[in-house]
Amino acid sequence: MPEDEQEQLESGISRKNFIVAAGIGALAVPTAVTAVTTATAEAGTGTSTQPRRLEYTPKCTDGDDEPTPAQTEGPYFTPGSPERTDIRAGKQGTLLTVTGIVYDINCKPVNRALLDFWQCDNAGVYDNVGYVLRGHLFSGADGRYTLTTIVPGLYPGRTRHIHVKVQAPNARILTTQMYFPNEPRNNTDTIFDPRLLMTMSDGPTGRTGTLDFVIRT
Repeated sequence: MPEDEQEQLESGISRKNFIVAAGIGALAVPTAVTAVTTATAEAGTGTSTQPRRLEYTPKCTDGDDEPTPAQTEGPYFTPGSPERTDIRAGKQGTLLTVTGIVYDINCKPVNRALLDFWQCDNAGVYDNVGYVLRGHLFSGADGRYTLTTIVPGLYPGRTRHIHVKVQAPNARILTTQMYFPNEPRNNTDTIFDPRLLMTMSDGPTGRTGTLDFVIRT
């Protein structure tokens, strides 16, 4: 598979065309403030330098907040995904529940925000023929969304991630990605952005990831 994913940024589009023709869009920031520490190996020595502290994941406040950072769509997006909250479609893997709130830049919850998710399976393979591990859903009146999926696998050049597009009704699309903390490849993936890290927790049946999105409406 490609070692990098081609850059693509989308502009505004109507809701009908968004679902049917172009897919979906706009994005994210966790409510919990988290810091990530990573160490870098010195070339040719096999040793590590002192850990460097990455910037904190932003938190939505009551002011004029910046939107969630946009990221590349990559080559594996397929428009017209089915509406559903469970995108596993029979795929086996570690159960993952992804939750969060969609806010506008004034930190007000966005009702009926459209979120479109796609990811690879446990073996690092995307379904490019059908809609396995692909689907879209809408946030509630409180801006909340919940997605049921599996933990994605790895493939060359990338760390573990989930793609997502978020769009408020009749607003601009934002495309971004969601990342997992404490992944070794976070240190080498050139696309990785620590501001898009989910807050993770483990339960008896699987894992839960939380990431909020701040979008323009």
